[in-house]
Amino acid sequence: MSFSFEFNPWWYVLFAAFLAGWATLMLVRRRDAGKNEKWEQAVLGALGFCTVASMEVFATSTGLWNYAPANWPVMLWPTYFMAILFGYQLLKTVERFLHA
Repeated sequence: MSFSFEFNPWWYVLFAAFLAGWATLMLVRRRDAGKNEKWEQAVLGALGFCTVASMEVFATSTGLWNYAPANWPVMLWPTYFMAILFGYQLLKTVERFLHA
């Protein structure tokens, strides 16, 4: 398993899209955010990151998939983390509308 630090520039677009979505939803629902929400987001992001990293290790080591020619684009991991944070904001936004 090798790490690739050279990857398609579209990874930045994907990462930025999740970042923009997360920031937008966080700003929109800022008035409803609890005091511990930043901590909750960090914990969820870290646990979700561990989950997807474990999935990647298992899947690539068992041959379920690989990233040819290099095995692992490092940009995948911060993108996963940002996608998880976006998911948190999306969940909280849906909760707010369903319980309003």
